[in-house]
Amino acid sequence: MTSPEELLDVAVRAARAGGRVIRAAGTVRAIGVKSSGTDHVTETDLASEAAVTAVLGAARPHDGLLGEEGGARAGTSGLRWVVDPVDGTTNLLYGSPHVTVSIAAERQLPDGTWRAVVGVVHDPGRSETFTAADGLGARLNGKPIRVNDPVPLDRALVATGFAYHPKSRARQAATVASLLPQIRDIRSHGSAALELCHLAAGRCDAYYEDELAPWDFAAGALIAAEAGAIVTPLGSGVLAAGPALHPLLLDRTAHVAVPR
Repeated sequence: MTSPEELLDVAVRAARAGGRVIRAAGTVRAIGVKSSGTDHVTETDLASEAAVTAVLGAARPHDGLLGEEGGARAGTSGLRWVVDPVDGTTNLLYGSPHVTVSIAAERQLPDGTWRAVVGVVHDPGRSETFTAADGLGARLNGKPIRVNDPVPLDRALVATGFAYHPKSRARQAATVASLLPQIRDIRSHGSAALELCHLAAGRCDAYYEDELAPWDFAAGALIAAEAGAIVTPLGSGVLAAGPALHPLLLDRTAHVAVPR
């Protein structure tokens, strides 16, 4: 069986290959839309995914693949790679630095579900690479990181994100409106993977979002969990926070999340 360290090495090389595409992109042009008129895909998304999957395919040809921009293969090894080649496409279009490449390796369990065993989120704008392997802890550029804990609710800096559909946004805005008076403040940077890694590194105290795709959080959720966060499903997304804070936020978010 392939060791987590070997998988992590492949994931880091693939993520940095995607990151080089993002850094060299220059002017970014939208070439289509996905879930709504404001959910864009760019040439850079496609080029980054091609760079990532080239590394993965060369190193792990028998593994499966699930990519945001359509890259997919079934695989025969019992492992698959979950890839978001540009997490933060809107940020990329606007020249905002909050853009990452997110890659997770997942192992298929006997019941057919998938469990992340390795996660890498590479932030090319800051030259930061967040990594984790199941049971081995989380790191930033090779140095161990840990979530903030305990954090009182009224001192919690909470990160979140928003869906693209107006009805979803109205519901999510209502959650923010009810939560904001009870906490320190809200942050939203437009990249679920990055928010989860910032939580892992102590740059915020919690993250929640209830409408996400698997590639949005597969790597970041493992990194946050390995840094000490409690990570649980919230709708089709996740809620992640330190052990003391998590149940307090769960009480205030779970009842308004859309069902899985």
